[in-house]
Amino acid sequence: MVQFQNFIAVLTSALVRLGSYAFLRWIPGHHFPPLILTSLAVYLASVWGIVRDPEFTRAQQSSRDTPKPRAKNGSAKRKSKKGDEGGRAESQTAAILGQPSFLGSLLKGTPSARSKSATWITVGINILLGLFTLDFLFRGQLLYPTTDLALSRVGYVSSSSAKILVREPDSSKLPLHVSYQQIVPDSEYDGNLLEAGILYSLDESTDYTHPITLAGLQPATSYRYILSNNQSGEFTTSPLPGSDAANRLTFLTSSCIKPNFPYNPLSHPLRIFGIETLSEVISKLPSLSKPSFMLFLGDFIYIDVPFRFGSSISHYRNEYRRVYSSPSWHSAPEPAINTPWLHTLDDHEIANDWHAGNTTAPYPAAAEPYVHYHISVNPPIPESSFAIPSNTSYFSFTSGPASFFLLDTRAYRSAPGNDDSTMLGSAQLKSLLAYISRPGPAGVKWKIITSSVPFTKNWQVGTADTWGGFPHERRTIFDALWRAERDLGVRFILLSGDRHEFGATRFPDPLLYATSSPDAVAVAGPGKGVHEFCVGPLSMFYLPIRSYGQADDDDVAVKYLPDGNSKFGAINIDVDEKSGVSVLIYSLYIDGEVVWKYRLAVPLVPEKGRILPPGEVLYDREEEEGSALAKLERIAGDWEQRIRNSWEFGGELVNMVLGGFLRAERID
Repeated sequence: MVQFQNFIAVLTSALVRLGSYAFLRWIPGHHFPPLILTSLAVYLASVWGIVRDPEFTRAQQSSRDTPKPRAKNGSAKRKSKKGDEGGRAESQTAAILGQPSFLGSLLKGTPSARSKSATWITVGINILLGLFTLDFLFRGQLLYPTTDLALSRVGYVSSSSAKILVREPDSSKLPLHVSYQQIVPDSEYDGNLLEAGILYSLDESTDYTHPITLAGLQPATSYRYILSNNQSGEFTTSPLPGSDAANRLTFLTSSCIKPNFPYNPLSHPLRIFGIETLSEVISKLPSLSKPSFMLFLGDFIYIDVPFRFGSSISHYRNEYRRVYSSPSWHSAPEPAINTPWLHTLDDHEIANDWHAGNTTAPYPAAAEPYVHYHISVNPPIPESSFAIPSNTSYFSFTSGPASFFLLDTRAYRSAPGNDDSTMLGSAQLKSLLAYISRPGPAGVKWKIITSSVPFTKNWQVGTADTWGGFPHERRTIFDALWRAERDLGVRFILLSGDRHEFGATRFPDPLLYATSSPDAVAVAGPGKGVHEFCVGPLSMFYLPIRSYGQADDDDVAVKYLPDGNSKFGAINIDVDEKSGVSVLIYSLYIDGEVVWKYRLAVPLVPEKGRILPPGEVLYDREEEEGSALAKLERIAGDWEQRIRNSWEFGGELVNMVLGGFLRAERID
């Protein structure tokens, strides 16, 4: 019986420890907490049974009664006959129980008759891991209510206006006066304080939020806005279209946020490490490379990870407030809250792999705070939306040398895998196709389309939830993209999120490389075609298995980098005066460092039918650092990375198990 209890203790201790590491540092899946807490309860019961067993008590007594050998004048004392008999009794009892040493007890999790301190420590470790699990689940929910959150943030900014989101639940702070002034660089004097308006009431119907529009602003000018409740912030307007400054643009893109993950028991439960990393990077950029905005492509909240605590409007509102209550927004010399954030929707803001439209529960409850916190200060709806404004949640705008179309890939989609499956719905698809085929404003050389899920079908896990599950609609869009690149002389870039990895993919134009023209080889060669850059998470887990792989010649892999808990892309567009082209450089940041750069270009003077220049890699840290040995040396000082790598090399069995788990969970 005691041997069986020892086996149960070893097994459940291993489940507690491995499950806790996986849950708190790897993947916060909902299967783990029940496994951890149930294993802990069984473990404690088995330990109690062991220490209460008479044989264990005898082993402890024998250990205490056995005299310890001593040395005197260089010789050992002879043991007494009684001591010899006690030692033999201890050995026999220990052999029966398989008593571990101090170190063995700590590693196995079983109590030790030889060391009471080892027993207390090993049991304490497992209890602490259980408490960490509960802390991650509930500390933020119970101890940090967000109902009193006072918030202001910058949304869409044009050359003459800016949208500001305000939240103030304290009625004593009303009426709320909104003012702004021009920031004069390198001067102690700022412009006169101008009043933009007064908010007399804010109520529960909008969760005490309200969008404010500052109009009549000067292009390419920095401003500070000031609220009478001591909220303030800064922003810079876009350059005047057609000006030299309008040839240059820098912006950021990423997706997926989960507070305090990977879990740190010493951190604030609402801390978001990726936002702090983002702020640090922004603060180090030169002034001309400061980002004009962040395109955040979904999963701003994770309502269902690890657990869904409810599906009411109040539950969804609480999740938005939790993210905006994070102290990380205001960290670093240049707080991330001052960067304009533009948002699209993805599944974890509703429910995992959502495809049931915008009228089925819980979508209406999920959309309500999304409208107030994000859509209210998003860019305008497209010029041709093909739907009434109240039912339009896709957006379009122009900034400098690029125009943008922000897709909504959740509100209108149907189930994947059918011939008539739609990701966008009829109205949004028509609006997108109109945007693709329409010549852009003067000076616009880039058309950028964002999707919360990747266009490429190269991801082998959860493919049905991406554009890979909607091949007919995807092909309709790509046919329009290839045709427009040939006819309009602009270049299309696809930006996406959802995957907790980075993947760059190109889609060569089949019509061109299928012909016998002299250009056929050039079109099909390296770097040719429409490009997609998919990146995430900004602050969340990354996949421990490799899930991206080129399946055919339609979707050609350019670069795949899966590791890193914080990833984002920085896109810089500028004019190369020597070559007469507009150049886009995509820089991938992983955990705060640039690891990969890619260059694309488009001629300033378009020529119909002209083949666009190929893309090229400017920097690849993997290649520059060379061998696997160099990589191991780089991470030698990071114990967590070494442990994670040992899991990665655990063999095909681990990959199969985790692969099956991910297909079931689909929490990316």
